[in-house]
Amino acid sequence: MSLIFKELTPELWTDLEQLFGVRGATGGCWCMYWRHPKGEKWDAVKGAENKRRFRALVESGQANGALAYAEGEPVGWVSFDKRTDFNKLDRSPSFACKDADQVWSIPCFFIKATHRRKGIGSRLLEFAVAAIARRGGALAEGYPVNAPRAGKAIPAAFAWTGTRPLFEAAGFTPVGKRDGGKQRMRRSM
Repeated sequence: MSLIFKELTPELWTDLEQLFGVRGATGGCWCMYWRHPKGEKWDAVKGAENKRRFRALVESGQANGALAYAEGEPVGWVSFDKRTDFNKLDRSPSFACKDADQVWSIPCFFIKATHRRKGIGSRLLEFAVAAIARRGGALAEGYPVNAPRAGKAIPAAFAWTGTRPLFEAAGFTPVGKRDGGKQRMRRSM
Protein backbone atom coordinates (compact mmCIF):
# COMPACT_ATOMS: atom_id res chain seq x y z
CA MET A 1 0.00 0.00 0.00
CA SER A 2 1.37 3.38 -0.98
CA LEU A 3 1.19 5.94 1.82
CA ILE A 4 1.80 9.67 1.95
CA PHE A 5 2.47 11.45 5.24
CA LYS A 6 1.76 15.09 6.02
CA GLU A 7 2.34 17.06 9.18
CA LEU A 8 -0.86 18.52 10.55
CA THR A 9 -1.54 22.13 9.61
CA PRO A 10 -4.72 24.20 10.01
CA GLU A 11 -5.41 23.54 6.30
CA LEU A 12 -5.57 19.78 7.00
CA TRP A 13 -8.10 20.08 9.85
CA THR A 14 -10.97 18.74 7.72
CA ASP A 15 -8.87 15.64 6.92
CA LEU A 16 -8.35 15.04 10.64
CA GLU A 17 -12.09 15.50 11.21
CA GLN A 18 -12.80 12.99 8.48
CA LEU A 19 -10.42 10.44 10.02
CA PHE A 20 -11.59 10.93 13.61
CA GLY A 21 -15.28 10.90 12.67
CA VAL A 22 -18.11 12.14 14.82
CA ARG A 23 -16.80 10.30 17.89
CA GLY A 24 -13.51 12.19 17.81
CA ALA A 25 -11.30 9.12 17.31
CA THR A 26 -11.82 7.26 20.59
CA GLY A 27 -14.67 8.29 22.85
CA GLY A 28 -14.55 12.02 22.10
CA CYS A 29 -10.86 12.37 22.89
CA TRP A 30 -9.83 14.48 19.90
CA CYS A 31 -6.24 13.78 20.97
CA MET A 32 -6.66 15.81 24.15
CA TYR A 33 -6.33 13.07 26.79
CA TRP A 34 -2.70 13.80 27.68
CA ARG A 35 -3.33 17.57 27.63
CA HIS A 36 -6.22 17.29 30.10
CA PRO A 37 -5.83 19.76 33.00
CA LYS A 38 -5.73 18.46 36.55
CA GLY A 39 -9.04 18.67 38.38
CA GLU A 40 -11.23 18.89 35.29
CA LYS A 41 -13.81 16.14 34.80
CA TRP A 42 -13.22 14.22 31.56
CA ASP A 43 -16.96 13.72 30.96
CA ALA A 44 -17.41 17.50 30.96
CA VAL A 45 -15.04 18.00 28.01
CA LYS A 46 -15.07 14.83 25.92
CA GLY A 47 -16.58 15.33 22.51
CA ALA A 48 -17.36 18.85 21.28
CA GLU A 49 -15.28 20.71 23.89
CA ASN A 50 -12.18 18.58 23.24
CA LYS A 51 -12.67 19.11 19.53
CA ARG A 52 -12.88 22.89 20.03
CA ARG A 53 -9.77 22.90 22.21
CA PHE A 54 -7.72 20.73 19.87
CA ARG A 55 -8.73 22.77 16.84
CA ALA A 56 -7.62 25.95 18.65
CA LEU A 57 -4.23 24.33 19.35
CA VAL A 58 -3.88 23.27 15.71
CA GLU A 59 -4.86 26.70 14.39
CA SER A 60 -2.35 28.40 16.69
CA GLY A 61 0.46 26.00 15.74
CA GLN A 62 0.63 24.55 19.26
CA ALA A 63 -0.15 20.92 18.34
CA ASN A 64 2.07 18.64 16.31
CA GLY A 65 1.12 15.43 14.58
CA ALA A 66 0.96 13.74 11.24
CA LEU A 67 -1.65 12.17 9.02
CA ALA A 68 -1.15 9.12 6.82
CA TYR A 69 -3.00 9.01 3.50
CA ALA A 70 -3.79 6.03 1.30
CA GLU A 71 -5.11 6.90 -2.16
CA GLY A 72 -5.82 10.45 -0.98
CA GLU A 73 -7.87 9.35 2.04
CA PRO A 74 -6.71 10.04 5.61
CA VAL A 75 -6.20 6.63 7.26
CA GLY A 76 -3.88 7.24 10.21
CA TRP A 77 -2.75 9.75 12.82
CA VAL A 78 0.14 10.16 15.24
CA SER A 79 0.51 12.91 17.82
CA PHE A 80 3.89 14.22 18.95
CA ASP A 81 4.96 17.25 20.93
CA LYS A 82 7.26 18.35 23.69
CA ARG A 83 6.56 16.24 26.75
CA THR A 84 5.82 19.36 28.80
CA ASP A 85 2.84 20.05 26.50
CA PHE A 86 1.21 16.84 27.75
CA ASN A 87 0.75 17.79 31.40
CA LYS A 88 -1.08 14.59 32.31
CA LEU A 89 2.13 12.59 31.81
CA ASP A 90 3.67 14.13 34.91
CA ARG A 91 0.65 13.12 37.00
CA SER A 92 1.28 9.42 36.36
CA PRO A 93 3.87 7.74 38.61
CA SER A 94 4.69 5.26 35.81
CA PHE A 95 5.71 8.10 33.50
CA ALA A 96 7.63 10.32 35.92
CA CYS A 97 11.03 11.52 34.73
CA LYS A 98 13.53 14.18 35.79
CA ASP A 99 14.37 15.42 32.28
CA ALA A 100 10.87 16.11 30.94
CA ASP A 101 11.96 19.44 29.47
CA GLN A 102 14.36 17.61 27.12
CA VAL A 103 11.89 14.97 25.90
CA TRP A 104 9.46 14.82 23.01
CA SER A 105 6.48 12.51 23.48
CA ILE A 106 4.63 10.33 20.99
CA PRO A 107 1.53 9.47 23.03
CA CYS A 108 -1.28 8.79 20.54
CA PHE A 109 -2.05 6.85 17.39
CA PHE A 110 -5.31 6.41 15.53
CA ILE A 111 -5.64 4.12 12.53
CA LYS A 112 -8.87 3.81 10.57
CA ALA A 113 -10.45 0.42 11.33
CA THR A 114 -10.24 -0.72 7.69
CA HIS A 115 -6.50 -0.02 7.62
CA ARG A 116 -5.30 -1.54 10.89
CA ARG A 117 -2.65 -4.28 10.99
CA LYS A 118 -1.09 -3.05 7.75
CA GLY A 119 2.02 -1.37 9.16
CA ILE A 120 0.65 2.17 9.17
CA GLY A 121 1.42 2.66 12.87
CA SER A 122 5.10 1.82 12.41
CA ARG A 123 5.37 4.16 9.43
CA LEU A 124 3.67 6.95 11.42
CA LEU A 125 6.07 6.37 14.31
CA GLU A 126 9.03 6.55 11.92
CA PHE A 127 7.66 9.81 10.48
CA ALA A 128 7.14 11.29 13.98
CA VAL A 129 10.69 10.41 15.06
CA ALA A 130 12.08 12.09 11.92
CA ALA A 131 9.92 15.19 12.52
CA ILE A 132 11.15 15.43 16.12
CA ALA A 133 14.76 15.12 14.96
CA ARG A 134 14.20 17.91 12.40
CA ARG A 135 13.06 20.13 15.27
CA GLY A 136 16.27 19.42 17.16
CA GLY A 137 14.77 16.93 19.62
CA ALA A 138 17.33 14.64 21.23
CA LEU A 139 15.00 12.25 23.08
CA ALA A 140 11.66 10.73 22.12
CA GLU A 141 9.34 8.73 24.35
CA GLY A 142 6.32 6.52 23.87
CA TYR A 143 3.91 4.99 26.37
CA PRO A 144 2.74 1.67 24.94
CA VAL A 145 -0.17 -0.29 26.28
CA ASN A 146 0.75 -3.24 28.47
CA ALA A 147 0.97 -6.57 26.65
CA PRO A 148 -2.10 -8.77 27.06
CA ARG A 149 -1.98 -12.18 28.66
CA ALA A 150 -0.53 -14.88 26.44
CA GLY A 151 -2.66 -15.64 23.42
CA LYS A 152 -4.89 -12.57 23.73
CA ALA A 153 -5.00 -9.70 21.27
CA ILE A 154 -5.00 -6.07 22.35
CA PRO A 155 -8.39 -4.57 21.47
CA ALA A 156 -7.91 -1.67 19.04
CA ALA A 157 -9.66 0.75 21.39
CA PHE A 158 -6.92 0.14 23.98
CA ALA A 159 -3.94 0.32 21.61
CA TRP A 160 -4.17 4.06 21.05
CA THR A 161 -0.83 4.64 22.79
CA GLY A 162 0.89 2.06 20.60
CA THR A 163 2.31 -1.32 21.52
CA ARG A 164 5.65 -2.31 22.95
CA PRO A 165 6.68 -4.25 19.80
CA LEU A 166 5.88 -1.16 17.71
CA PHE A 167 8.25 0.99 19.76
CA GLU A 168 10.92 -1.72 20.10
CA ALA A 169 11.04 -2.14 16.31
CA ALA A 170 11.73 1.61 16.04
CA GLY A 171 14.68 1.45 18.45
CA PHE A 172 12.93 2.45 21.68
CA THR A 173 13.93 0.77 24.96
CA PRO A 174 12.17 0.64 28.36
CA VAL A 175 13.13 3.27 30.93
CA GLY A 176 11.90 4.37 34.34
CA LYS A 177 9.85 2.56 36.93
CA ARG A 178 8.32 -0.81 36.26
CA ASP A 179 5.58 -0.66 38.89
CA GLY A 180 2.92 -2.56 36.98
CA GLY A 181 1.65 0.55 35.21
CA LYS A 182 2.41 1.50 31.65
CA GLN A 183 6.05 1.55 30.70
CA ARG A 184 7.91 4.52 29.28
CA MET A 185 10.02 3.69 26.23
CA ARG A 186 12.72 6.03 25.04
CA ARG A 187 14.96 6.57 22.04
CA SER A 188 17.86 8.94 21.55
CA MET A 189 18.09 10.69 18.21
